Amino acid sequence: MTPRLRITLVAAIVGLVALAGFVVRAVLAPAPAADVMTAAVTVGDIEETVLASGTLKPVKLVAVGAQVSGRVTALKVTLGQAVAAGDLIAEIDSLTQQNALRTAIASLQNTRAQRTEKEATLANAEASLGRHQVTFAQKASSRADYDSAETTVKTTRAQIAQLDAQIVEAEVAVETARINLGYTRITAPIDGTVLAIVTQEGQTVNAVQSAPTIVVLGRLDVMTVRAEISEADVVKVRSGQQVYFTILGDPEQRFHATLESIEPAPESIRSDSSFSTSTTSSSSSSTSSSTSTSAIYYNGIFNVPNPEGRLRTYMTAQVRIVLGTATKVLTVPAAALGPGNGDGAQTVQVVGPGGEITSRPVTVGLNNKVMAEIRTGLREGERVVTGRRSSEGQTRTMGPPPPMGF
Repeated sequence: MTPRLRITLVAAIVGLVALAGFVVRAVLAPAPAADVMTAAVTVGDIEETVLASGTLKPVKLVAVGAQVSGRVTALKVTLGQAVAAGDLIAEIDSLTQQNALRTAIASLQNTRAQRTEKEATLANAEASLGRHQVTFAQKASSRADYDSAETTVKTTRAQIAQLDAQIVEAEVAVETARINLGYTRITAPIDGTVLAIVTQEGQTVNAVQSAPTIVVLGRLDVMTVRAEISEADVVKVRSGQQVYFTILGDPEQRFHATLESIEPAPESIRSDSSFSTSTTSSSSSSTSSSTSTSAIYYNGIFNVPNPEGRLRTYMTAQVRIVLGTATKVLTVPAAALGPGNGDGAQTVQVVGPGGEITSRPVTVGLNNKVMAEIRTGLREGERVVTGRRSSEGQTRTMGPPPPMGF
C-alpha cells in the first residue's frame, strides 16, 4: 500500500469516527428544542415597589376670604406674587364699618355719661340719707322719710351697677365694630405665593352666608403628595418607608422622600349613605351597590422639598413606595418561576450543559414581577427556561414543569 493511499484511508476512518460521535451525541444529548426561550442567571440589583398615582399640593394651601360684605376697592397683589404674612392683599369699602364704629363709640359715651349722672344722684341721695339719720335719731323726722331716703340710695346704686354692665356691653360693641373695620383690610395669613385671584377689584362680595374667597395662597417651598394606594397594596405599606416619584414633564429625575402617614379610610367615606338620614332606601341601595363595585384607594401622605420651584400645584406624580431592595444578588426573569412546592420554594427549569432540561427548586427573595431574586438553588451563568412558543407561534410563559421527554 502506497503512502498516499494509507493517508487517504486514515483520513476516511477519522471522518467516520467523528461523524459517528456527532450522531451519538445528537441522539443521547439533544440540544434544547427550538421553541424554548431561555435566560441567563445574572448578578444584579433588584427593587420591589408599590406603584401609586399622586397629586402635588403646597404644604400649606389657604383660601383667603372676606369676613365683611362690600365692594372691593383695591387689589394689592398679582398672580404669582410672593407675599409675607401680614402683607395687604385687598381692601373693601369701609364706609359702613366706619359708621358702625362711630355709632358704637357714641353709644359707649352716652352710657358713660349716664353713669356720671347717676354718680351725682347717688352722692345727693347719700347726703340726704345722712341728714334723715340725724333727724330720725332726734325724732325730728318720720320713719317714712328715712325709709324713702334709704331706698333712693339703694336704687341709685343698682342703676349704677346696671350702667356698668351696659358700659361693658358698649365696649364690646366698639371692639367688634373696630374688628369689622379691620376686616375691610384683607392681609395674608401665611408666607406664600398667590396661586389664584378669585375676586377682582370693583366686585362686590357678600359675606352674610359664607366667606367669599378673594385669593388663594400656597406655600411652595415644600410640596405635599397625596398618593392613592390600592386596597390590594396598602397592606404591604407602612409609615417610614422610602418613596420616590417622577413627574410627566421630567420622567428621568427622581424625587425622594419618606412616607409619613396613611389615611385610615378612603375618601369615599365622606359620601357614605349611612351618614345621611334623608336618603331613601332606593338611593341607599344604589350608593351601596356603586361603592361595592368601585376601586378603593387609601391616601399615603408625604412631603418633599421644592427649593427650586420645579414642582407645581396639582402636578401628577408617579409614585413608587419601596418595599425592599437587594444589591449584587442572583436574578432571573420572573417569567422563569414555576409553581411552589408547598414549603416556600418555587420551581425553575434549568438547561444543562448538554441541552437537557431539568426541574430544580429554588428559594426566591424579592420579586417585582419583572425580575426575581434567587437566594438558593442556582449559580451565576446557568440558563433557565422563561417560556415556550406554541406551534402557532404564540409565546407562553413558564408554568408547571413539562412532562418527561420534553
